[in-house]
Parts: sequence; structure tokens; C-alpha cells
Amino acid sequence: MGTENEVKASIPRWIPLLGGVLGSTTCGALLYAWSVFIKPLNAEFGWSRADISMAFSICVLAFGLITFIAGKMSDKYGPRIVVAIGAILLGVGFFSAGFATSKMHLYLTFGLIAGLGGGLVYLPPIATAPKWWPDRRALATGFAVVGLGLGSFIMAPLATSIINNPAYGWRYVFYFVGIAMGIMGLLSAACLSVPPKGWKPKGWTPPAPSADQGVVKETRDFTFSETIRTPQFWMLYVGYFCGAFAGLMVIGHIAGHGIDSGLQPMQAAMVVSTLAVFNAATRILIGYAADKFGAKASLVTIMAVQVAAMALLYPAGKDVVFLGVIAALIGWNYGAMFTLFPSTCLHYYGPTSQGANYGLLFTSFGFAGFVGPYVGGMLKDITKSYYVPFIVGAVVVAIAVLMIALVKAPAKKHV
Repeated sequence: MGTENEVKASIPRWIPLLGGVLGSTTCGALLYAWSVFIKPLNAEFGWSRADISMAFSICVLAFGLITFIAGKMSDKYGPRIVVAIGAILLGVGFFSAGFATSKMHLYLTFGLIAGLGGGLVYLPPIATAPKWWPDRRALATGFAVVGLGLGSFIMAPLATSIINNPAYGWRYVFYFVGIAMGIMGLLSAACLSVPPKGWKPKGWTPPAPSADQGVVKETRDFTFSETIRTPQFWMLYVGYFCGAFAGLMVIGHIAGHGIDSGLQPMQAAMVVSTLAVFNAATRILIGYAADKFGAKASLVTIMAVQVAAMALLYPAGKDVVFLGVIAALIGWNYGAMFTLFPSTCLHYYGPTSQGANYGLLFTSFGFAGFVGPYVGGMLKDITKSYYVPFIVGAVVVAIAVLMIALVKAPAKKHV
């Protein structure tokens, strides 16, 4: 293995961070602005909200499940080719949704094809960026996922302005944004590569090997098969599912809750934007806290605060300021998960199989995205109130707090 001076980086190490921002912004536009299409699709076709929302559920499920394959492919073939394939699928699927005349067309194009493409774009930068920043792994992960919040913040007003323009309409959102997504995804792919073997940042010294009874033992990373045989991995999986379940439930219903409670539609939209801003900001800022205090400690803290925020969400609905504060808290805590869970996974199991390890861990998000918003709507229909759904969400997050608090780092593997 070469020395620091002998092993040169092929690119500046901020380039993969830029790739992560571009890729995750593309995915954020795909995932978090679907609500703007509900009204125009309902008006043109008469489809129920449940039918329209099924396209989003399929998209989130496909997005979450393909990340496992994306991680395995990224570990084997490199991140660039995987993201490039995903960008093409995402752009083609989203663009083709503009021609929809049936629910099945929408489910296939937006739901399945764009969802699969988005998952391929999203995962590889998360596994790649920390390899360039071993001295700031949580911060690098934050940059790789910050675009999920930025994408939703940009996409909602952009799509609304296109929809409300008499010269265009909802179909042109899919046309224009589909092309833009494909281009951004390809630019993201161009920014990604793995560092040369033996490379390390200038001035950084790797942690010393562990000592056992005075004998220094060199450790190695977990393989994927070793990772999934540890109970800690599945405790993280349950915790991730529970946190995403509650967060996605709120994202899908907080505007409706505000309007039902007496807020004006524009006030409810401002609440959604507040959630999106904090959802984006936390992904980088929480990285500083995680690098200083540890990802697990940060994760337990934000999850505990999330329980309280979920419990206060229903009574906050009548006051736009109160609801905005709670939305900011929920957005902050929800967004923080996407930095802290991959950082925890990386810390526990090492970077070698991070693509496959985190790819499987992230499938919990896909299941949560399919179940969370649906359960929230079902409980609202049954009880005629959002009180029960939000309390259920608080209880589910409390399970996540318990899981994360109990989990301990697995014993290191020795060479």
C-alpha cells in the first residue's frame, strides 16, 4: 500500500459530494411533491384520491426496494454506471407519465419505472461520498442526501406554476421535469468514482487498530453476509421503518390536517414548505453533531424529540404558527434519519460493503412509504379525525427509540 504522497486522488474529493447533491435533489423532486398532482388528475379523470395516491405508493415501494440491488451493483461495478442507468430510467418514466390516460399507465411509468430509476440514482452516492471523507463521514453522508429536502422545496412551487399556466398544465410538468431529472441524474453519475486503493486525505491518520490484552489486532470490515447475520442490523432495520413510517405519514397528511382544522390552503402550503426546508437543512447540519457526539447518540435524541412532536401535531393544527413549529421539528428529525442511519451502518460494518448493507437497510423506507400514508388515511377515514393516526405515529416512533437505544456496535472482525 502506498503512502499518502504516493497515492493520489483522481479527482478533488468534493466532486462526489456534488454528485450526491445532484442525485438526491433529483430523487427529492420525484418523491416529495406528488400531492400537487392529486387535484388536476382528479379533475381530469375523476379518479379517487386513493387511486391517485397508489401511484405514489408504488413509486416509494419500488424506490426503496431497488436500493438493495443498486448497492450490490455499486459495490461490484462502481457507482457511475448504476446512477447513469437509473437517471435514464427515471427520466423516461417521469416523462412518459405525461402521456397517461389510465391509472395503469400512471402506475407503470411514474410508479414503477421512475421509482426504480430513482432508487438506482439515490443509493450509490451515499455509499461513495463517505469513502472520500473518512474524517467526516457523517457530514459527507449529509451532503449526499440533502437534496431529498431541496428537491421537494423546489419541485412543489415549480410544478404548481406549470400546472396553473393555461398554456401548459399538469402533463407538461412530467415532460419538462422528466427531461431535467434525466440530465441531473447523468451529471450526478459523472461526478462519482471510488478513491484509489490506499488513498487517504492529507493530514488524516486512520484510527489505530484495537488492542486486546496488550496485543494489537488489525480489524477488517464486515462482509454483507456477515452484516445480515448480526441482530444489530435488524434492530436498525426496525428503527428505520418506524421512523420513516411516521415521517411519511405526516408528509402525506399534514396539509390536509391543517385545512381540516381551519387553516387556509395557502397557510397549509406554508406549513408543508417549512417541513421541507428543515428536512433539507438537517441532513448536513446533523452531520456535524454526529461526527462530534456519535451517530447513535444523535439518532436516539432526534427520535425521542420526534415522539413528542408527533403527540403535539394534532392540537397544533388550529394555529398556523404552532403547526409550523411542529412541522419544522418533524421535518428536522425525519430528515436527520437519512444522515444518521447510513452513518451508523457505516460505523458498525465499515465501508467495504456499505452499498449492499445500506441498500438492504433502506428497503425499510420502501415498506414504510407504502404503509405509512395509507394507514394514516385509513385511520382518518375510520375515526373522522387525525388524532388517532398521529398518536399511532408517536407510538411507532417510540418503538424506534427503544430499538436504537438498545442496539450496540457489533464486535469488530479481526484479520
